[in-house]
Amino acid sequence: MRRSIPALAATAVLALALTACSNDSGTDTSSDETSAASAEGSLTMWVDDTRIDSMRPVVEAFTEQTGVDVELVQKGTGDIGPDFVTQVPTGEGPDVIVSAHDGLGEWVNNGVVAPIELGDKADGFAESAVSAMAYDGQTYGVPISIENIALVRNDALLAETPATTFDELVAQAQGAGTEFSVLIQQGEESDPYHLYPLQTSFGAPVFEQAADGSYTDTLALGGEAGHAYAAYLAKLGAERVLDLSIDGDRAKQAFLDGKAPYIVTGPWNTAAFQEAGMDISVLPVPSAGGQPAQPFVGVQGVFISAKSENPVLANELVVNYLTSEEAQDALYEAGGRLPALTASADKVDDPVLQGFNEAGATGAPMPAIPAMSSVWSFWGATEAQLVGGQAADPAGAWDAMVANIQDAIGNNA
Repeated sequence: MRRSIPALAATAVLALALTACSNDSGTDTSSDETSAASAEGSLTMWVDDTRIDSMRPVVEAFTEQTGVDVELVQKGTGDIGPDFVTQVPTGEGPDVIVSAHDGLGEWVNNGVVAPIELGDKADGFAESAVSAMAYDGQTYGVPISIENIALVRNDALLAETPATTFDELVAQAQGAGTEFSVLIQQGEESDPYHLYPLQTSFGAPVFEQAADGSYTDTLALGGEAGHAYAAYLAKLGAERVLDLSIDGDRAKQAFLDGKAPYIVTGPWNTAAFQEAGMDISVLPVPSAGGQPAQPFVGVQGVFISAKSENPVLANELVVNYLTSEEAQDALYEAGGRLPALTASADKVDDPVLQGFNEAGATGAPMPAIPAMSSVWSFWGATEAQLVGGQAADPAGAWDAMVANIQDAIGNNA
C-alpha cells in the first residue's frame, strides 16, 4: 500500500511518540533521528498459509493508522521456526514472525528473538496465553489465539448434566449403550497430549513452573502423584476405556458414526462433526484425580526478531497494536480462531468455541523449553505399556520413565 502525505506526517508523529516509550519495550533508541529513520522504514512479517489471510486486513489497518508498510511473507508452518533460527543471524530474517509458541526456547537459546514488555496489557489476556509467551523470566511475544482439547458430547446420544469426575463420566457414558464410552485417541505409542488433562488432575504436571508461568526443566510428574496416575491409566486400559488400537482417525470416525457419546478432542475435529449434522456440546474434561484437569494449551503468538532493522516500529505493531481489542477482534472475524485477549474472546458467540475457551481457561501452556524434546518418546512408550497391560508394576514403570527422561535432559543440556 502506497503511503499518502498525511500518512507520512502520521509516521513522523509516531516516531516521536515511540522515542518516549522505547525504554518500556527494551528497544534501544538513542535519539529522535534514530526513531525517525526507523519510522520511515517498513516491516516484514513471516506467517503461514493458514493465517496469512486473517492477518492481511489487520496489518492493512495498522498501515492506514501509522503509514508503516508491513510486507507479509507466506512460509510453510514447519519452516518458520527453523528458518527464523538460521536467517536472523545473517541479517536476512524478518522483523516479525507469527508462530506457535512451542519453539520459543530454541529461539531464545539461539538469540534470535527479542524480549518485550507487556506491562499492564498482560492482565487482559488469558493467563495460560501469557505464560506461553514467557521463558526464563522474560516475555517474548504477544498471544493472538489459543486452542486446546476438551470433552465433546453427542447430544443426540446423551444430554445429561455433565459428570463431576471422570469415573462418573465413564459410567454415565456406558449407560448410553454404545460400543465405546469416552473416546480418547491412543495409537501404538499412546497419546500423552490427549491424556494430559487426566494426568494433571492427579497433580502430576510434566514440569514445574516459575512464578511468572514459565517452565523450568525440573520434572514434576513423578512421586506419589505420578504413581496414582500410572495406576489409573492401567485401570482404564484393563476396563477398555482406553484402547491402543483406537488412533486419532479411528476415534474421530467412531464418534461420527455415533459409537460413543463422548470424545476428547480439539476444535480441528468439531467442524467435521457439525458438517455431518451432529448436535454437539463442548465441555471441560472432568477430574480423575481430584485436582483440576488441565489440558495443554497451544498459543499462537507474534514475535520480534532480535535483529530487526526497525525494532521500534516492530514494537509498535506487536506490543501496542496487536494487543488491542480492535486487532484481536479483526483476527477472529477473519480467521475464526479463539482470541487470546479476554475481552475479544468474551464476545465470541459460537457455542463450540466458547466451550473450548471455558475448558482451556485453566489449562497449561505447552512447554516451550528444549527439555521437552526429551520427554515425548519415554512418556508415550510408558503410557502405552500401562494402557496395554504390559506393566506389572505401574509405579515402577513410571519411576523408570522419570529416570530415563531425567537422564536424557542431562545428556542434552
